[in-house]
Amino acid sequence: MTKHPLTFAILNGKNAGNEALRAAIARLRDEGFPLTVRVTWEHGDATRYLQEAVQMQAATVIAAGGDGTVNEVATAVARLTPAQRPVLGIIPLGTANDFATSAGIPAEPEKALRLAIHGKSCPVDLARVNRERYFINMATGGFGTRITTETPEKLKAALGGVSYVIHGLMRMDTLKADHCELHGPDFRWSGDALVIGIGNGRQAGGGQELCPDALINDGRLEITVATSQSLLPTLMHQLTSDEKNPNLVTASLPWVTIRAPHSMTFNLDGEPLSGTEFHIEILPAALECRLPPDCALLS
Repeated sequence: MTKHPLTFAILNGKNAGNEALRAAIARLRDEGFPLTVRVTWEHGDATRYLQEAVQMQAATVIAAGGDGTVNEVATAVARLTPAQRPVLGIIPLGTANDFATSAGIPAEPEKALRLAIHGKSCPVDLARVNRERYFINMATGGFGTRITTETPEKLKAALGGVSYVIHGLMRMDTLKADHCELHGPDFRWSGDALVIGIGNGRQAGGGQELCPDALINDGRLEITVATSQSLLPTLMHQLTSDEKNPNLVTASLPWVTIRAPHSMTFNLDGEPLSGTEFHIEILPAALECRLPPDCALLS
């Protein structure tokens, strides 16, 4: 009988009772695939479990949860030496699942699990912020970040990604731009930014394609800044016109530095980071990830 390498799944504790996933793991085990599962309780558990996976010589480590879980596991993998790094697999079980959705990873737990075990591994980029924090999908700042971080958990549990839109409409009275400066190779912009997207992936906030041209293996960050003082003209232009949006500033860069005279908060795949200066750089081919063969994020 063929001996399969070990797969180690790190499951967000909120999803520990997911019956579809339990059934999928049982089926794969019955088929002869060794699967070890650990459930997170608090921040830092994923890093500790990854060390266990390395000690057990797991070939694949699966992040089973939302964008925050994917971020935590991917960050922990990136901090290992190249020889230690297992391949990353993803089972999307969160509210928005922005990275998994844009990458074409199946929403059904068994299909996602089979892809994570059988799928071809591809080198993908990772973004690093201030040399200590990471994101695989996107860093967002401005009004959208305030909405995603303030949306109540009960609303997210009930409505999923739509909850961000509903909560945003409820908080339109708080709409305010952030004055900041962005600069990178042959690029500089200064002004009032309503929304900032720094994309390795394409979408954030429950399905909003802030960086529609982003690829996760091209060694570039896609920059999108919404400069309009009102969201309505920007949204209407996106919906009704094929022409370049005059309210958007875009760039494609290997790195970008953002400075502000006041504290800003960026959402790194669901994890907040506040400060007045952010240096964001792409790390080409930082880890391997199992993705669909027709993944739209690959060049």
